[in-house]
Amino acid sequence: MTGPEYAGLGGWTPEKLGVAGAVLPVVAAPEPVLSQPGPEVDPTSVEVVRLAADLVATMRVSPGCVGLAAPQVGVSAQVFAVDVTGHPKAVTVHGTFVLCNARVVEASRWKAGREGCMSVPDLTGDVKRASRLVVEGVLPGTGEPVRLVTDGFEARALQHEIDHCAGLLFLDRVAGAHAIYQRKVYL
Repeated sequence: MTGPEYAGLGGWTPEKLGVAGAVLPVVAAPEPVLSQPGPEVDPTSVEVVRLAADLVATMRVSPGCVGLAAPQVGVSAQVFAVDVTGHPKAVTVHGTFVLCNARVVEASRWKAGREGCMSVPDLTGDVKRASRLVVEGVLPGTGEPVRLVTDGFEARALQHEIDHCAGLLFLDRVAGAHAIYQRKVYL
């Protein structure tokens, strides 16, 4: 996709952070940090740049992971990484990116879909989310504001991670107990 509407990340890559990320342990519910809204951050601070690199590194070594938010590694902050590259359900793909202080500015075409989470390792659930989405946020390191237009699976991943930054888990969004399932384990 081309055009100014899809310019989005403006060539940003995790390598532009200039630091190697460390793989961090992922916390699981009911860890308190997962249920508290994180504060906005200074995307140009050394701490946030390192956190962004750590989120990307941790996401990359976690099988099946398409997103990871700061609260999931025990840090209360509005920072998350997403990468749906190669996922069979992904249509629009912006590659690997990290956003700070992100917010949904447009959401439409709501659809239910199954979600899982590294911080809720034993369960999945059906969650209704917008399948067409516009998100605004700030890139770590550069502090550049961005506007991403996306859809489908990437839109779902973004909403899931923005929820983490707001202190919400996918379990807070399911329609009820009938929409929660034991995670299948494939050997």
